[in-house]
Amino acid sequence: MFMTRGTRISAVAATAIGSIALLAGCGTSSGGSGGGEEAAELGDYEGSVSILAWPGYVEDGSNDPGVDWVSGFEEKTGCEVTSKSYGTSDEAVNLMKTGDYDVVAASGDATLRLIAAGNVAPVNTDLIPSYAGIFDFLKEKDWNSVDGQSYGVPHGYGANLLLYNTEVVTETPTSWDLVFDKASEYSGKVTAYDSPIYIADAAVYLMAHQPDLGIENPYALDEEQFQAAVDLLKEQRAHIGEYWSDYLKEIQSFETGDSAVGTTWQVIQNVLESEDATTDVVLPEEGATGWSDTWMIASQAKSPNCAYAWLDWIASPEVNAQATAYFGEAPSSQEACDYRDDCEAYHAGDAEYASQIWYWTTPIADCVDGRTDVECVDYAQWTAAWSEIKG
Repeated sequence: MFMTRGTRISAVAATAIGSIALLAGCGTSSGGSGGGEEAAELGDYEGSVSILAWPGYVEDGSNDPGVDWVSGFEEKTGCEVTSKSYGTSDEAVNLMKTGDYDVVAASGDATLRLIAAGNVAPVNTDLIPSYAGIFDFLKEKDWNSVDGQSYGVPHGYGANLLLYNTEVVTETPTSWDLVFDKASEYSGKVTAYDSPIYIADAAVYLMAHQPDLGIENPYALDEEQFQAAVDLLKEQRAHIGEYWSDYLKEIQSFETGDSAVGTTWQVIQNVLESEDATTDVVLPEEGATGWSDTWMIASQAKSPNCAYAWLDWIASPEVNAQATAYFGEAPSSQEACDYRDDCEAYHAGDAEYASQIWYWTTPIADCVDGRTDVECVDYAQWTAAWSEIKG
């Protein structure tokens, strides 16, 4: 079984308090300048490195003896790895404020918060040889850089797809309308991802179906645009059977027939297919949200040289192939596909496919779509609205 996002972002109100407090102070920032300066050169390894990451990103064989890309790093560099897993992006943001970690693997709904708070430093990618091989469509993007300055190394990526029961939805769908405008046809059997960032999924749909709203980026919503997305999700709420953040629960829900249509990840369909479930997935014509996680270095890292070494190691083709396959996502480079046999299923390296994905990006008051004549709704307000939508 792949180690997948599992209990990833379920940032409901109880876990969002820290984020609200943080964004209240930096919500008008365009991302800030981060903490410290990028390294000009590297020195001797410090002998240890502390890493904060999603489950499945830092495996040393203790969970599965056959899954270990930490030992090789320790042997090569002499940097002993200590790691901690977190369950939500809000948790990661709060943990990074402690200064206890040298490296963090952050999703796009956390990266700009970390940069704005000065918790992570600019990264000199010239000091990371593996960076050169990473897909260009993952580099210098809104969620991992500010004003052309990189703040980390892409890990892998994936799209939030439309999953459907082929016995209930007999014709291959082409639109997200099944979970929005046509949700009443599957009332009680619609499922959606449990996170404030899901508001962006509604915005992606509105971009295509209500163009008069003028949405150019689903993470840059002014008050009117944001309210339209919230209203759409409140309408959808009446037809939701359950919201999910644990991938095992969604698998079970589709196997039992409790769910018939909803948002998902490719790895979930892979598991369902292996168990002969009557399901399939599609990337709808409107496009989709998705993720590209970023390895970032703490601005006050105690072991910056070992931190740089880890970023290079985890982005190297063979290691990146192991880590992203175990987690269930596309790797960050074409060379990594030499060590995987499932890149086609994940559309790895397909730039046209990737261009249809709106990667999670922290909503901030300074609109990430470039508008300066309005203020956009920041993540704190997204979190508050999500509680209202579900309530």
